[in-house]
Parts: sequence; C-alpha cells; structure tokens
Amino acid sequence: MTLDRVMFAFAGAMVLLSVVLTQFVSPYFMWFTVFVGANMLQSAFTGFCPAAKLFARLGVPSGCAFK
Repeated sequence: MTLDRVMFAFAGAMVLLSVVLTQFVSPYFMWFTVFVGANMLQSAFTGFCPAAKLFARLGVPSGCAFK
C-alpha cells in the first residue's frame, strides 16, 4: 500500500471517528472534524501533511502525490 492510499484511509478513519465521538460523547468533537477537513484542504494546496511525513518515516512507500 502506498502513502497516498494510507493517507486516504487515515483521513477517512479520522472523519468517521470524529463523527462517532460527536454523536456519542460530546458535540464539541465536531471541531475535530473541522480540523481534519482543514488539514486536508491545506494539504491539497501546499503539499505539506504532518501525517504523511510520519507515515513516510515509518517506512510506507511513497506514492505519486507525496513525492
């Protein structure tokens, strides 16, 4: 699995987790969803993603988006 696919899976899991936490724990977890969305948006324009850097250091092979 390449870094691109790992990042899509990670972002999707974080969004789903934040929705579950918002529903069952506290409505303030909606801010977590906002943070994930804002991070995805800035990553699309700047190419910088802290999670991608972390996964790359863990040895996940690079895909075409994160070179």
